[in-house]
Amino acid sequence: MNPMHIDDILDRAHVVSLPMAVRFRGVDTREALLIDGPAGWGEFAPFLDYDEVESAAWLRAGLEAAFTGFPAPRRTLVEVNATVPAVSPDEVPAVLDRYPGCRVVKVKVAEKGQTLADDVARVRAVREVLPGALVRVDANQAWTVPEALEAARALGPLDYLEQPCRSVEELAQLRGELMRAGMFVRVAADESIRRAADPHRVAELRAADVAVLKVAPLGGVQRVLELTDHLRARHMDVTLASALDTAVGMNAGLAALAALPVLEDDDGLDVPPAAAGLATGSLFLADVAAPRELVDGHLSVAPVDPDPARLAALAAPAQRRDWWFSRLRRTWPHV
Repeated sequence: MNPMHIDDILDRAHVVSLPMAVRFRGVDTREALLIDGPAGWGEFAPFLDYDEVESAAWLRAGLEAAFTGFPAPRRTLVEVNATVPAVSPDEVPAVLDRYPGCRVVKVKVAEKGQTLADDVARVRAVREVLPGALVRVDANQAWTVPEALEAARALGPLDYLEQPCRSVEELAQLRGELMRAGMFVRVAADESIRRAADPHRVAELRAADVAVLKVAPLGGVQRVLELTDHLRARHMDVTLASALDTAVGMNAGLAALAALPVLEDDDGLDVPPAAAGLATGSLFLADVAAPRELVDGHLSVAPVDPDPARLAALAAPAQRRDWWFSRLRRTWPHV
């Protein structure tokens, strides 16, 4: 997808640096390159450890948003989950205060330098604040299969373990061992889909019950919808999540969630999509648009445009702007 010359795209680009309210993925600020296109705003913000080949999917997603636009929505409001970084237990109440009405909470666990006891304390703190919450934990590939089994026993009951182990084979092994142990904990795949050469392999090996899909790493909204069809046909549930997107990137995640095909229950009623990790804007101290209002754990899917004053105030230093322009140029040939 090369809609025009790269210089035309860079002429439309703004690089911003957003301060984080809570340290997340090891960063205190989130940088992103935003593209003001004819169809809307797009975002290019692959994490700093991604090479040009992997970053190309993020650029495709940004170009889709800026030059093609999104499909028609099937719903106007969607449920979202709260996200709790690997903070200390005493910080949990303040984090959850940022997510009014959320009934589902995803908790980061297995942080480098922390222990399972730290994770247990953090999850316990979540349950003390929200006794009825459905809890998910995200280990970002950090555990072996025996460690994941131990964690499931210590942290449960859980909705699911997100990417507890690194390989698809380990996920499949863990899923089988959880069943044999009589633990009704689902396994969710994230990196095994968005960072895999073959994102379909998880379903083929029956390695997970849930797919956590993120628009930017997968190359755009249309790609997410195609992958959803494939995975659902193989009896996997799907939930959408943010890749620590700015308000611009969140437009794409919400558009994908809004456009997911309707699932009907036995009475022919629309079953809403699972609570999605698309409220991570609450983790920023400032964003390029006014915060979306979170009402009873739900967000509107209506897209927002950056505020010019916020774009100016959050503009990255010239050196970082040049770095992101150079990164886009290096990524361009792989799109």
